Amino acid sequence: MTEAARAAAARFAAAQDAPLDSDGVPHGQPVLDRLVALLDLERIEENIFRGVSPAESPVRVFGGQVAGQALVAAGRTVPPERHVHSLHSYFIRGGDPTVPIVYEVDRIRDGRSFTTRRVVGVQHGKAIFSLSASFQKDETGMDHAEPMPDVPGPESLPTYAEASKTYLDRLDHTRLPRPIDVRYVTEPPWESREDGPGEARSQVWMRADGKLSDDDLLHVCVLAYASDMTLLDSILVKHGVYWGTDKVLGASLDHAMWFHRRFRADEWFLYDCASPSASGARGLATGRFFSQDGRLVATVVQEGLLRVIS
Repeated sequence: MTEAARAAAARFAAAQDAPLDSDGVPHGQPVLDRLVALLDLERIEENIFRGVSPAESPVRVFGGQVAGQALVAAGRTVPPERHVHSLHSYFIRGGDPTVPIVYEVDRIRDGRSFTTRRVVGVQHGKAIFSLSASFQKDETGMDHAEPMPDVPGPESLPTYAEASKTYLDRLDHTRLPRPIDVRYVTEPPWESREDGPGEARSQVWMRADGKLSDDDLLHVCVLAYASDMTLLDSILVKHGVYWGTDKVLGASLDHAMWFHRRFRADEWFLYDCASPSASGARGLATGRFFSQDGRLVATVVQEGLLRVIS
């Protein structure tokens, strides 16, 4: 662990008075500092890194955490002037939050413009996650993007704690510390389910709940972490169900991201998600990240396992 990570972890440990959301859940800078420490992997050998999970993890390691840590491992082997532009990953097995994850990096290619890395996350001697990432040096070229949807600003929307306050007894995941500030633009899925199936879309404003350093890789990894949040909501709302309130089980199967433009993850970004299809106990969801000034900064595609238990 680096000195910066130790300092971040120490700040969290010392912050007994960490701010609590209106539902009593820790949030804000101390919680974000711990996420930064979580992403700051220990180098145990050339091309081999080790990461851990927070003590209050759910039964399985959160997919966004594994993706973010694997991307950190890849980025630590790439020159800083080359920036990640895409990643493709598979969730192979559920991660055990009680033991460390070892990330093994394969330096596939170092070209004149692009660098390619492959990372495998290992626990108990078996692969639980694989990621391929491509990095590129800065170049100029054609530039266009779809416009951001017209939505209310984040400051006008209720916090996650305010939006979920009447469902706390049924939404266990709402009790975990929140390093990401989430504000629903569309009706939260735990509410919309009461009206039955709806449009296969979910829109939220997000940002890291505090201040991050100027490290470009850190901002990308925090966005990768956040990208696994709310994405599958667009599938669930189409069928009028939600985690914890209905008999539906799910898990991420694969996850791909493309990073188009530079951004700061500690500034507001709109996560606009939609689902084009669900079949065979699998659902596909796509997401677009827009900065608050309307720039399209990243695109996400994920397929999830979704089983409704009768």
